Amino acid sequence: MILDMHCDTILGIQKNPEQSLLSNQLMVDIQKMKKGNYLLQNFALFVYQNEGGDAYEDCQKLYQCFRDQMEQYPEHIRQVTTMEEIENNRKTGRLSALLTIEEGAVCRGNVDLLREFYEKGVRMMTLTWNFENEIGFPNCIIDTEGKRKPFANTENGLKSKGFEIIEAMESMGMMVDVSHLSDGGFMDVASHLKVPFVASHSNCRAICPHPRNLTDEMLHILGEKGGVSGLNFFGAFVNPLLTSGHTECRAEDLLKHAHHMADKGGIDCVAMGTDYDGFEGECEFPTAADLVSWPDMLHQSGFTWDEVDKITYKNALRVYGEVLK
Repeated sequence: MILDMHCDTILGIQKNPEQSLLSNQLMVDIQKMKKGNYLLQNFALFVYQNEGGDAYEDCQKLYQCFRDQMEQYPEHIRQVTTMEEIENNRKTGRLSALLTIEEGAVCRGNVDLLREFYEKGVRMMTLTWNFENEIGFPNCIIDTEGKRKPFANTENGLKSKGFEIIEAMESMGMMVDVSHLSDGGFMDVASHLKVPFVASHSNCRAICPHPRNLTDEMLHILGEKGGVSGLNFFGAFVNPLLTSGHTECRAEDLLKHAHHMADKGGIDCVAMGTDYDGFEGECEFPTAADLVSWPDMLHQSGFTWDEVDKITYKNALRVYGEVLK
């Protein structure tokens, strides 16, 4: 089975109203997930906060899109907020949808707004995207021409509001996601939280030296804290530029990340975070349906079947069980 901690499909549907979650031209839909043997998909409400809009209001519109899709196809998929609901869906042959937010700016640094999203069923939040917000800083800077440039930001961690937000998340049972967060922010989260946290869609920096990926030290800390990192299928985070000058996601490279992640963070640290519908470029697994072959590839690369199950769904599900209330 597959538990994928991150996709941007809801934004794709919102931008193209003719698309539906049942069947579409995107990477993820209900039919593709069933072919890929999915248990659960995290659906991110991704807000691009620097487009001049209001991050909170934009997130509300995405949430309504998500709810509309859930209400249209209850016989196929249902939103979940607890382990019991996940298990009930599995027993009745339904897919599970766990709602997340990608961009902590939607809370405006306000715990009351965070609680409002929790009450809507949000159970994970990526603290930053590629812009500074009230919570902290990303591993990215904006140059004088307004272009984003990735770099490993070890100097800037969580802001005072950031500590307040993650404490509230821990208290109410919402998972903290450090993908995109600065290196300094990662260390702040690791030293402050008492429960496991996740990097929902991040790979290994030792293999692909992009600051969106985790260092060996981070992987070790994440594993020690009982957290997981989701293997990201975006070529730029999978392998350095190939000789052709293009990036692509190849199974052989993903397997290198999986084994390195297991070596540095422990086998219980490895999970799935495809980033489907959040990237462009060639991918050996172009849609959710194509993941049906992924478990066999993991096994053939040297993982035991028990380890394969951990990577594809059990590790993430364990963290959900420890954090969700």
